[in-house]
Amino acid sequence: MTDTRLLRPDDRAVLRAELRALRQSGVPVAFAGEVAANRLRLVEFVGTRTTGLHNLEVHAGTGLGGRVFVQGRPAGVTDYGAARTITHDYDRPVLAEGLSSILAVPVQAGGRCRAVLYGALRQPLAFGDRMWDQFIAAGRRLAHEFAVRDEVDCRLAMAQSLAAVRHLEPAQAATLEELRSVHSELRAIAGSIADPGLQRRVYAAAQRLADLGDGEPTPEPAVRLSTRETDVLSQVALGCTNAEVADRLALSRETVKAYLQSAMRKLDARTRHEAVVRARKAMLLP
Repeated sequence: MTDTRLLRPDDRAVLRAELRALRQSGVPVAFAGEVAANRLRLVEFVGTRTTGLHNLEVHAGTGLGGRVFVQGRPAGVTDYGAARTITHDYDRPVLAEGLSSILAVPVQAGGRCRAVLYGALRQPLAFGDRMWDQFIAAGRRLAHEFAVRDEVDCRLAMAQSLAAVRHLEPAQAATLEELRSVHSELRAIAGSIADPGLQRRVYAAAQRLADLGDGEPTPEPAVRLSTRETDVLSQVALGCTNAEVADRLALSRETVKAYLQSAMRKLDARTRHEAVVRARKAMLLP
């Protein structure tokens, strides 16, 4: 059964949040479409008066959005109905909404267009630099968010695969070192995620790997490490130096040293290696 706490957050929610922020900054109409199967479907709207654009499918190369989707760069028109740089497959719903000037910005992540952001005016006016800058910045934020979510999904898939094969014969199973590598990568990714829900999801997946263990745990005193102490120790377990841990977790070397020393005290360990061994016995690391 799938653990619903580990499901990818709805990408439409982050699109919706960006549109609301754009509307609050003074953009009268904003909407967005998701790309799937070489088609762009309009799914989120703020400031519209009709439902004609809702769930509209825009084919690659057609209209303004389809052109942006294919070319991968922003574009705009100041009089949609008379524009000669686009096809007019969608004039009816666009003009029924009363839109005249429209800009479109692609959201590029993973080497492909994932979504398109639109801004619109009901008058044939040129867009100012401020409006362009706002939409381009929103597109970049979304691209970064999608890239992070994709990396999380990739790592979770690897973790699930490793969890499954751990119960197979040794010749078929992935190596324990690979499992540990994925665990440390998940924790490093989690520490850089701003979304609390997504961060909890990644940490939960990392803990699932730690829970697999390397056989049955031996009796150990109850030990509780902080999130960052575990993050640091998971990197140390791979053989990273303090400088390398600092780079991977975006921390200062002094901060890494402090977390490591704190973890060693809690684990009653005299060396880095001993701290890792004790953490593994306590099922804090895989």
